[in-house]
Amino acid sequence: MHIWVDADACPNVIKDILFRAAERARVPVTLVANSWIRTPPSRFISSMQVSGGFDVADTEIVERCAAGDLVVTADIPLAARVLEKGALALNPRGELYTADSIAQRLSMRNFMDELRGAGVDTGGPAGFHARDRQAFGNALDRWLAKQPRPPAPAQDMP
Repeated sequence: MHIWVDADACPNVIKDILFRAAERARVPVTLVANSWIRTPPSRFISSMQVSGGFDVADTEIVERCAAGDLVVTADIPLAARVLEKGALALNPRGELYTADSIAQRLSMRNFMDELRGAGVDTGGPAGFHARDRQAFGNALDRWLAKQPRPPAPAQDMP
């Protein structure tokens, strides 16, 4: 079990939630980005800087993730690719992408991309709110609750 984060566009508040969850649940979290990402010192948290370029971070995540892993991303094509590998994809707003919903999301994304290409102003994503942060935290907690628990660290006996 591993959490992979498409970190270039991930809100800092979501990263903070992931950092706390990594420590609490003792689950590895890796942030993948084209630029250096600061992480707190932890044996469960790491970052990986990849070279710049189109979809380089996405490709790295797809190559490294495994069935059962969780990928945090707002990138619909990346979500589709990790779902094909058997990993789960969670949007920073708390929406879990599924095999049933991803085709519709890809179609809508492509349609909006065509509109923008034709010069139509489609606006941007809605602002990130406290309810989005809460929805993400709840979805992450549900995923963590389904995972097998690692053994507790051994205590030294006096």
